[in-house]
Amino acid sequence: MTLPLSPLAERLRIRSGDFAGQTAGLAPGYVQGNIAILPADYANEFLRFCQANPKPCPLLAIGEPGEPMLPGLGEDVDIRTDVPRYRVFRDGVLENEPTDIREIWRDDLVTFVIGCSFSFEEALIADGIPLRHVQMNRNVAMYRTSIPCRPAGRFSGTMVVSMRPLKAADAIRAVQITSRFPNVHGAPVHLGRPDLIGITDLARPDFGEAVPVEADELPVFWACGVTPQVAIANARPPLAITHLGGSMLITDLVNSRLAML
Repeated sequence: MTLPLSPLAERLRIRSGDFAGQTAGLAPGYVQGNIAILPADYANEFLRFCQANPKPCPLLAIGEPGEPMLPGLGEDVDIRTDVPRYRVFRDGVLENEPTDIREIWRDDLVTFVIGCSFSFEEALIADGIPLRHVQMNRNVAMYRTSIPCRPAGRFSGTMVVSMRPLKAADAIRAVQITSRFPNVHGAPVHLGRPDLIGITDLARPDFGEAVPVEADELPVFWACGVTPQVAIANARPPLAITHLGGSMLITDLVNSRLAML
């Protein structure tokens, strides 16, 4: 049996180019984060957007302008190399999806790291709640919704949610469990009918991969850390860098320490 690698070992594997895929299941027990990197003259407005929308944008860390290292998140964390795949936007338009951003790093860039649902998924699985996308080895399905976010300066948009199909009893238990994790999206924002939040077809997610929802299950929707990508696209900064959905920053923070007793 192969033992899991430590967060640092996983980051070094990603940094070397040996891994560029989805990070679900890597370094179990440790927090993974969504990222958003913006020029300093957009950073304060984006910070206010996150503070106004804590469900989809729970902040874990903010870097200093021009500083790629994030010591508060772990040993030798370099935001330029330690995410498996990035998304680079110019004026709100996706330019490419590189595995390394050292060549475009600038002294005015500010890094934001936002909580990820991978943390509460461990708690659900530990409680015996099955997660179909994990069972099928797929990235979680994510959808744009009609739920408005509170705007801040140039940043605005609607919420992105992640969906997990659950039986009713498991859905109730999932609400109880994830309510203890406000730093990683907390309780669901919607259960049941997807059309009420602007989702027309569960089989066609905007991000991630679809999973079937059985007749005796409810689709359960959590706020998602891809939401900032919608707000960034609307703000159209000259340069913005995010992560490819499911390809997260692995930190040295422990999942269990994010839970509220």
